[in-house]
Amino acid sequence: MKKNISHNQKDSTSIGKPERGISVSVITMGCSKNLVDSEFLIKQFEANGLSVEHDPSNPSGETVIINTCGFIGDAKEESIETILGFTEAKKSGKIKKLYVMGCLSERYFNQLENELPEVDKFYGKFDWQNIISEIGVSYRRNLMLERSITTPDHYAYLKISEGCSRKCSYCAIPIITGKYKSRPLNNLLYEAEKLADKGVKELQVIAQDLSYYGFDINKKLQLPQLVDKLSEINGIEWIRLHYFYPAGFPIDILKVMNDNPKVCNYADIALQHISDNMLKLMRRGVNRSQTYKLIDQMRNVVPDIHLRTTFITGHPGETEKDFWELMQFVEDARFERLGVFPYSHEDDTYAWKTYKDEIPDEVKQERADQIMEAQKLIAYQLNQSKIGKTLKVIIDKLEGDYFIGRTEYDSPEVDQEVLIPVDANLQIGKFYYVNITGAEDYDLFGEVK
Repeated sequence: MKKNISHNQKDSTSIGKPERGISVSVITMGCSKNLVDSEFLIKQFEANGLSVEHDPSNPSGETVIINTCGFIGDAKEESIETILGFTEAKKSGKIKKLYVMGCLSERYFNQLENELPEVDKFYGKFDWQNIISEIGVSYRRNLMLERSITTPDHYAYLKISEGCSRKCSYCAIPIITGKYKSRPLNNLLYEAEKLADKGVKELQVIAQDLSYYGFDINKKLQLPQLVDKLSEINGIEWIRLHYFYPAGFPIDILKVMNDNPKVCNYADIALQHISDNMLKLMRRGVNRSQTYKLIDQMRNVVPDIHLRTTFITGHPGETEKDFWELMQFVEDARFERLGVFPYSHEDDTYAWKTYKDEIPDEVKQERADQIMEAQKLIAYQLNQSKIGKTLKVIIDKLEGDYFIGRTEYDSPEVDQEVLIPVDANLQIGKFYYVNITGAEDYDLFGEVK
């Protein structure tokens, strides 16, 4: 039923005015946390009168800034290929200056600097402000909490912390970003208010680890308090929570979610595995029974909750028994949203130093494919149960013959969508009540009531 619809296509976003004759193209790789950094940078350029475009299909800026990802092998490779493409553009005279920032250059700064002399300068993840003076304009400290959003006007990401203090075996994030550092609550509220003033109605609250928010400041888990305060901001109608950690989960957030109509009944919690053997090898800080108990508790306190999770297949030490235990967990838990990553053996991690990467890549991928095949049927069955229901939907865009929207159970870019025939004459960024008339594995179809 669905025709010519891409979930990953990025549109060029033009921001600012060419008052000073300097044009900049900002390319963002990787996750939404990187995107927030790019948006802070773009705001500074805009305030200095520069002409800025974000993720253009054909960059026209004389200066290009690439905000890289350095998380896992595929992401690193994509970042390197992007840099190499722009070094060729520089050689041919299509661009004049090339700067690289973000996670990849934070992690491999010296190596990149030695191997890619065509890049004018490298910056890490936390010193990107220096690019502003490098280009010859001023950093505006009075705008340090303001951003020029590159998402559709009605939703934006709110990054509430930097870094991570967990000790997962496979993860390079703490190596790149350092220990967990909560952003001050008042700063977050100010930033969210500014976003609401611009017309943002939906906040995607993000962090590498939402669960830990506030604990590094005063030994208290403060996510429930933060979310309650965010919900008091005029104009914000939906608040969605991304990337919980299961160990030390802030249980009080469930009551906030159930009682506060602005908080979406949605939780993104990366579980990674279920067998006790693997959870121990992964250094996750939880066991099988605790994980099952937490899932039950989440669904008991918030009966309508939709859970997104991710798993890793092929981590060193994963046996066939471990894998089939994970497959059974997928069948038991029936997650509404699920993703799987084949294990990537990342240098300098605990796993890289301690374990041998002995499971063949094809086995890792085969296991991931098996899980996704099982999830496909679960997703189809859960979607079929929504036919005939009326759901609140926000409209993100118009593509082909359909308006594309989302329910409170769906995050942009990563989750499914609701397709509504174009003859409904809807407005982008508005909420509508939609009767669900059909369903596929990962999409719903509906009509406005």
